[in-house]
Amino acid sequence: MASSQSKRSAVYSSDQTAQTLSDAASRTNIEELRKSLPPDKKLMEGRQYLVRKSKRKAAYWEHYLEYLENGKLRDECKFCEKTFAADGNLNGSKNVKNHAEKCLCNPVNKDKGKGKQTELLFQPGEGDKDSEDGDGKLKYGTVNLKEVREALIHMIIVDELPFKHVEKAGFKYLMSVACPRFHIPSRTTVARDCFQLYMSEKTKLKELLKNCQRICVTTDTWTSIQRINYMCITAHFIDNDWKLHKKIINFCPISSHKGEAIGKAVEACLESWGIEDKLFTVTVDNASSNDLACAHLRRMVQRIGCVSDGKFLHIRCIAHIINLIVWDGIKEHGVCIDRVRNAVKYVKNSPARILRFKDLVQKANIESKSSLSFDVPTRWNSTYTMLDTALKFQRVFSGLSLPDGVGVKDNERPPESNDWKKVERLVVFLRGFYLLTRRISGSLYVTSNRGFFEIAAIYDMLNKWEKNVDEDFQAMAISMKKKYDKYWGNVEKMNMLIYVAAILDPHSKLLVGEITLTDMYGKEKGMKLANDVKDFSYSLFDEYRSLYSSLIPQSGQSGDPMSIDPNEDDHIGGGSDYMKSLRDRAKRLKGTGGYVRSEFERYLNEQLGAEEEEMDALSWWSINGHRFPIVSRMARDILAIPLSTVASESAFSAGGRHLDPFRSSLTPKMVQTLICTQDWLRTKGMSGVDIEENLQELEELEKDFQNNNLDDDVVYVDSMI
Repeated sequence: MASSQSKRSAVYSSDQTAQTLSDAASRTNIEELRKSLPPDKKLMEGRQYLVRKSKRKAAYWEHYLEYLENGKLRDECKFCEKTFAADGNLNGSKNVKNHAEKCLCNPVNKDKGKGKQTELLFQPGEGDKDSEDGDGKLKYGTVNLKEVREALIHMIIVDELPFKHVEKAGFKYLMSVACPRFHIPSRTTVARDCFQLYMSEKTKLKELLKNCQRICVTTDTWTSIQRINYMCITAHFIDNDWKLHKKIINFCPISSHKGEAIGKAVEACLESWGIEDKLFTVTVDNASSNDLACAHLRRMVQRIGCVSDGKFLHIRCIAHIINLIVWDGIKEHGVCIDRVRNAVKYVKNSPARILRFKDLVQKANIESKSSLSFDVPTRWNSTYTMLDTALKFQRVFSGLSLPDGVGVKDNERPPESNDWKKVERLVVFLRGFYLLTRRISGSLYVTSNRGFFEIAAIYDMLNKWEKNVDEDFQAMAISMKKKYDKYWGNVEKMNMLIYVAAILDPHSKLLVGEITLTDMYGKEKGMKLANDVKDFSYSLFDEYRSLYSSLIPQSGQSGDPMSIDPNEDDHIGGGSDYMKSLRDRAKRLKGTGGYVRSEFERYLNEQLGAEEEEMDALSWWSINGHRFPIVSRMARDILAIPLSTVASESAFSAGGRHLDPFRSSLTPKMVQTLICTQDWLRTKGMSGVDIEENLQELEELEKDFQNNNLDDDVVYVDSMI
């Protein structure tokens, strides 16, 4: 008696002729069959496919195609190349069912948590893998080969590894131990996968940009080791959940560094992303070519339509201006800085001198964990770090035999006591500028609400140093004040959005701005400027009201609060005390308001509660934005303005690592792929690549070596000691 399975499993039993099967195949509608396939699956040429008149009841049969081969029925998986004998009377269905449940290419298995193979892998011991003498052990693991490949591409991009990394012996050995079944792709396949990931992430970012209100852009240019001019464009915007985003949207070659070329390149980039109508501001450094670039972009937004007719599109990088101001000051102390720099260089250029230096540090009972560091002469903040660190080891340098005597230039002689006194005061002087620059150079927290007050803090610091009894530092402050006045002396020439950003910070609003202006320019002029700022703010509010009055949301949107506190040093010097005093004075002057005629007036007159005082600006707006639908639109645009071009400049550091002397053959298209994708993946919670060693950790490692006698065979030789 035939089994019930045999009776219902096949329309074509084993006693049917091959001619009958061929006739059935010839009646199959191939087009209908193609419609049932996944997008990437194609019918094999030359196969005789057929479709049953009545479908089989088991669900797993829908994942197969039936065809004839030498007059016999076979099944082909719709998602991979596997085939099985399919005559129900002769072959059974166990293999077909098992494959349907475990096929790694079938998306149904992934959704069900399947598609992962649980394995018992035999790991060879130290003996030959084919020898019975070698000790071995079973290892349990769950492997999804597709996810392993995706993780590999992710690692290549985020860790800035060369494509040929996958072909290195060490990596191959690692994978043979960690995942023996994984087929390592070639460097060409890795490059292709990187580009596919770039396109996938770009599609997601396009959707995000399409839903944002407006974007602010920073841009800068750079010449690579290939002698190719690159331009980086970074978009900054606040989404509907009040989260600040920073995304590199372009890293491409540019024909020249001229302003018109930069402007056209930015315009082409924005058009390719479909966001040319969303451009709000462009933050650039003070190069004259950037003035021409911004003029070109202003004409573009005027054609399309923009806020304030694009008059306030151009934002000058505050960090760059501070850099110019500081350099004008510290050049007055060039000799003492050069002497300390040469002393540091002398020590760090020899392993034997470094050991001697560490020995003297221990004998002097100096507990500082800082290590000497070189500076980059064109970056004053690194010079400040070098001086600040060297100052802690002042006594140690006097115990070294530093170069001196005939033939040594004056600025290369060992630092004298008078030099160290100047360095000590210089470090105190520069610390405020150093902390201020760190605060306004962030790209993952709001900075525009700080801009005006940081400028006022610089003004306050310079005024105090101009009255210093030390004539050298008094002269330095006067020199820096001249440079300050060149860019910020005439407040009327500053971008008005900087003032409005301060007003849109619920902690300061208009009153703190009025106090600051009167402190800087006196009561009469200060109040006049404050009224000008107030009038502009109201006109800007009226413009936004005309744009969005018909689109006012019915309810607010909330999101996770984002801290704008970049580091604990925020509360130490550099203008923070000044800001605190301003807010305290504003609290005492705030009245109860009166009759409020508009939403903007309601916002200006409302006082913060005790809990709200602890919130940052974005957190406050995420909770209260629904109560001020028009003002919140202003805040979403203006608070996203970056005050520095650091976000774009930092991309060039990554560019320099991608295009080093060993990888200089990368094409511009692949460079953009790697840098943009790396930026997009890192913003999902991954930290950046730190290519510099942590000196403190290295010193701890050295101590471990010494304690374990691991460095007994290391000999340092230096004939100059």
